[in-house]
Amino acid sequence: MSNDNQIEISHSFMALFIERGRLKPGASQGFVTSRYELCEDMACMLAEHAQTLFSQGLSGEEVLTRCHQGFLAESSVLTENEAVWVIHRLAELLGWTPRDLEDK
Repeated sequence: MSNDNQIEISHSFMALFIERGRLKPGASQGFVTSRYELCEDMACMLAEHAQTLFSQGLSGEEVLTRCHQGFLAESSVLTENEAVWVIHRLAELLGWTPRDLEDK
C-alpha cells in the first residue's frame, strides 16, 4: 500500500493498536487507516442523530450511553476499544464532555 494517503490518524486512535511497552502498532498501516476511516465516519454519521436525540430531551450522557450500547451488540463491526473511541469522538464533535465508558 502506498503512503500517498492524506489521512492523518489521530494519536488516540493509533494508540488502540499499540501494545503496552511497544512504540509501533501491531497492525499494518493500511489496516489501521481503514479502521480509522470506518470509526471516524461512524462518529460523523452519528452526530446528527445524537443531536436530534439531545434536542428531544435526552441528556448528552444518555445519548452517548445508548450509542455505546448499540456498538456493543454482537453484530457490531467495531471492537470494544473502537466503540469507546467512536463515542469519545462523537462527544468531541458535539462539544460534549465524554464520560468514562470503560466502567459501564
